[in-house]
Amino acid sequence: QVQLVESGGGLVQAGGSLRLSCAASGRTFSRYAMGWFRQAPGKEREFVAAIGWSSGRTYYPDSVKGRFTISRDNAKNTVYLQMNSLKPDDTAVYYCAAQAPGGSSLYSSREYDYWGQGTQVTVSS
Repeated sequence: QVQLVESGGGLVQAGGSLRLSCAASGRTFSRYAMGWFRQAPGKEREFVAAIGWSSGRTYYPDSVKGRFTISRDNAKNTVYLQMNSLKPDDTAVYYCAAQAPGGSSLYSSREYDYWGQGTQVTVSS
């Protein structure tokens, strides 16, 4: 069982930065791949970033590539999402998610086993 708690959301002007944190419980955190998703009102949940559990390889969609960076600190059971050059289109609730070993895709929300409660990010123009 893994419990996830996000923090770091807020209101920022376009062009600004925010860093989201996701603190995980559980001794096996290092064995989970971690992902960030977001959901804006009236839209489906969207993949934002993921990081593997072993190699630390990272994955991003084109919409955030070069602006967002995912990282993890297994000693602190925490995963981060550094968001730079924010745009109004980035406004959404951001969710942290954990995928147990054996998942088939880091891009699909259906492949994740545990979710945080979400944190609101609002980017003003």
